Amino acid sequence: MQDVAKLRCPWCGERFETLVDASVGDADYVEDCPVCCRPIEMHLAVDDDGIRLDAGRED
Repeated sequence: MQDVAKLRCPWCGERFETLVDASVGDADYVEDCPVCCRPIEMHLAVDDDGIRLDAGRED
């Protein structure tokens, strides 16, 4: 099952939507910003309250 998550790019500040697959459970992965194309470190947390997607950058 895929869900839509809304977030803000930690590099350029633009808001965008991305698809997340909560069926895999907690996950760490990298996705490029669709606006500035810089890599965003994603951390997906899945628990009884739902899903949480945190976005960060490598500095």
